[in-house]
Amino acid sequence: MDPRLHFVVATAIIVRDGKYLIAKRAPTEKAYPNMWTVPGGKLVYSEYKDVPKTTKDAWYGIINWLLAKEVREEVGLEIENPSYLTDLLFVRPDGFPVITLSYWCNWKSGEVMLCKDLTDYKWVSLEEAREYELIEGIWDEIAMVEKIISKK
Repeated sequence: MDPRLHFVVATAIIVRDGKYLIAKRAPTEKAYPNMWTVPGGKLVYSEYKDVPKTTKDAWYGIINWLLAKEVREEVGLEIENPSYLTDLLFVRPDGFPVITLSYWCNWKSGEVMLCKDLTDYKWVSLEEAREYELIEGIWDEIAMVEKIISKK
């Protein structure tokens, strides 16, 4: 494996009526099988290469595009107002480093329809989220969003 290679991932903590969407990963997932998480996915060149560039050589706002695409593909929802929350780096069991950009956003429309990589979902409060086997850090991120929302 080339040590210069990293995956870039964006995740979305989706807020709807004071609840947060969590989803259970399939048992076949390489990283964190059968654990609960929030929707998101990898930035893949072949998927965005045909998106119109915003400058001669670059794409501004590509993470917002990625979030909307991944949420639509993974859980069938439309989102709005994504806001950066935090970032983290972890190394998958297969040795690939993953840079994750975590955002929070509001539910805009749609009903949850899971993709093949997810097996269940719940809309939960911050306290209810404690009852699920979340990937480490997800509960803390939901708590960060709860704090932001409570200040508004």
